[in-house]
Amino acid sequence: MKPFPDNVPMDKVALSLATALGARDLHTRAHSDRVVHLSTELGQYIELSDDELEMLALGAQFHDLGKIGIPDKVLRKPAAFEEDEWVCMKQHAVIGEQIILAINGENSPGIARTVRHHHEHFDGSGYPDGLRGTDIPLYSRIISLADSYDAMIETRAYHKARQHKEVMAILDSEAGSKHDPDLLHAFCLTIEKSSMRGTDA
Repeated sequence: MKPFPDNVPMDKVALSLATALGARDLHTRAHSDRVVHLSTELGQYIELSDDELEMLALGAQFHDLGKIGIPDKVLRKPAAFEEDEWVCMKQHAVIGEQIILAINGENSPGIARTVRHHHEHFDGSGYPDGLRGTDIPLYSRIISLADSYDAMIETRAYHKARQHKEVMAILDSEAGSKHDPDLLHAFCLTIEKSSMRGTDA
């Protein structure tokens, strides 16, 4: 199979893949759009360059792309996962990496690496490779924070939306274990001015 032509812009590919994800699971597409917004705000705060922000945004847009390959009985399950279902769901990070690598574009390896590692934990307890600390790519660490925040403030099939203060308390308790403490400090400052901030009502 031939790779995408070199003259196809990555943003066009991103739109096509995001559209495909939306057709499969509209909730995941909407979540990804919000994670792009939150990640970019944090990236701007820590003074990433325009090129770095573009790469971060693409990684955020694609972070859950691998869910296209997860069976509906798992992806759409309205309850907590059984152990075997959780093992299946974890594969979305690797599937997403494989899809991005298949694009074979100039930036594909970097974006694929971001996608693969967005569920690694700062203490090494995450997946798929158990990376720890700054061995986890910076963009992945940023997306992990944005992903966690948005997942908790939105209603899911298996939990109600949490209030902003409750979510921030949970994130704070995960500093140094799940999340990069320095990035979390920066996120605490940016989220208070963000249009994506949850409510306290």
